[in-house]
Amino acid sequence: MLPDVQSRQPEISLNLTRVGAEGIRKLVRIEREDKRPVILVAEFDIFVNLPSTRKGVNLSRNFEVIDKVLEEATSRPVYNIENLCREIAIRALLSHEYATRAEISMKSEYMHPAKTPSTGVKTQEMVNILCDAYAWKENGEVNTRIMIGVEVTGITACPCAQEMIKVRSGRELENLGFSPEDIEKILRVVPVATHNQRGHATIKVETAGKYIPVIELISIAKDAMSSGTCEILKREDEYEVVKNAHLHPMFVEDSVRVMARLLAERFPELPDSATVIIRQENEESIHQHNVVGEKIATMGEIRKELGIE
Repeated sequence: MLPDVQSRQPEISLNLTRVGAEGIRKLVRIEREDKRPVILVAEFDIFVNLPSTRKGVNLSRNFEVIDKVLEEATSRPVYNIENLCREIAIRALLSHEYATRAEISMKSEYMHPAKTPSTGVKTQEMVNILCDAYAWKENGEVNTRIMIGVEVTGITACPCAQEMIKVRSGRELENLGFSPEDIEKILRVVPVATHNQRGHATIKVETAGKYIPVIELISIAKDAMSSGTCEILKREDEYEVVKNAHLHPMFVEDSVRVMARLLAERFPELPDSATVIIRQENEESIHQHNVVGEKIATMGEIRKELGIE
């Protein structure tokens, strides 16, 4: 029999929080009633904790768990990735008898159908679907926690620069003889220039046993930015995207707050204990850095802050 080096006592007795593998790519088929199935090229990260008495984990078991669960999933309909990831996390935990915790993260690109804002041309929008599953042993039982989420790209327009340009433009119009009333009308209807950012909105929501439609999370993320993006844009569509973005300027902080409010409004069924992670990252166009805003809280904490019963 070949030696099991992983089971030996390590030179340094120290437990490790996570040991595992990242970037395991697999095809996942998600069935939909009365529609064609969705085929995802998913990337999995899978980890277990390691006690101080073991030199290493049996990494091959992680790959075997994913392969076996996905193989079995193809023999029966799979309607959501939450159950799939939960099953992988549980089996990863049970296959490592020395572990007390396991976690798995799945990320996959998804071609979301969309229409251009003016001409209504059918197009596709690339978003990322996220799912995190946690399994742990407690009092002889296995417990699980699932988070579902999305990453969506859009546009944000800077309110600060726009306000400065609006003030300066007002002065120049005044010098040209326009009345204050006319200046106000002009600046209200004509989009005022500012610098733009490509924004990346991330939402993760603890399911708490509830069904969280990914499409609704995508909608919330898009609504929290100045404008969405489209792969195909006719001239009329391009005008609408640029105009709408400049008529709805957003700080990164605004986007996070809007996402929090929309989550509270659109998911009243989520318990107060459910955790949410909201993050907005904007790629600055006139700076060499990105800006980030984030909120991690329970739904109860968000409702309390917003005064939503």
